[in-house]
Amino acid sequence: MTARALLRDPRIAVGGALLLALTGAALLAPWLAPLDPLSQGDILRTRYLAPFTVGPDGITRWLGTDQLGRDLLSRLLYGARVSLAVGVLAALLAALVGTAVGAGAALFRGALERTLMAITDAALALPRLVLLLALVALFDPSTLLIVAVLGATGWMPVARLARAELLAAQARPYAEAARAAGARRGRLLLRHLLPNALTPLIVTTALGVGNAITLEAGLSFLGLGIPAPAPSWGNMIASGRDALVQAPWVATLPGLAVVAAVVACSLIGDGIRDALDPVSRET
Repeated sequence: MTARALLRDPRIAVGGALLLALTGAALLAPWLAPLDPLSQGDILRTRYLAPFTVGPDGITRWLGTDQLGRDLLSRLLYGARVSLAVGVLAALLAALVGTAVGAGAALFRGALERTLMAITDAALALPRLVLLLALVALFDPSTLLIVAVLGATGWMPVARLARAELLAAQARPYAEAARAAGARRGRLLLRHLLPNALTPLIVTTALGVGNAITLEAGLSFLGLGIPAPAPSWGNMIASGRDALVQAPWVATLPGLAVVAAVVACSLIGDGIRDALDPVSRET
């Protein structure tokens, strides 16, 4: 399945274009942002300016300002860097840990498999949001901590999925032929099993990016995420919750950005799943 064939799926095309636009805006934030995202200026004269309003300094605030007079467009662009980075890194960390645990359980049957699956089931039994709040409350919030916490609480479904896919792959004729040819477990896993079990893992990781972005926004909304004054979509939404009537754009615009990122990841995940699934391609 080539990249051109994948792009023929309208969901992948739309989701990819949307995610590419968000990523490009985040990477180009230093050049696209009209003002310093932390600059406040004269708060009394610049707070809660409506979108497309020209400020007292003669600069147009294209998306308005917040309660401290900071430019929302600049904060939205710089917040994209934080929120997208947290989402991608946390999803990748969860995928790596979950795949490693699932592979260990699938390849080393017996006591190790029972132990790994017992740990996975015990972690799954804990409500993720409660576990997130407990872990974040124990340490000073930072970007690396949020990534580590989201990754450490999101690997369990990946582990169960990886184990199931690898167990199914081990029963296929190509796996039996590789074992008969003398392939060791490591070579069998990397050369034969993982490549044939990647489709559901890729889909789960793509969907996990959107889930991690939403969770980061939720933690920041509760004051336990990315610490202020560094902008992230979550703490921008939190800063605007007290002015939903007076200045609805303060919370609405970063909320729409979160929705766009989650929808893009969902479209990409669903499109990849159907494009790489032989059964879906035939029907």
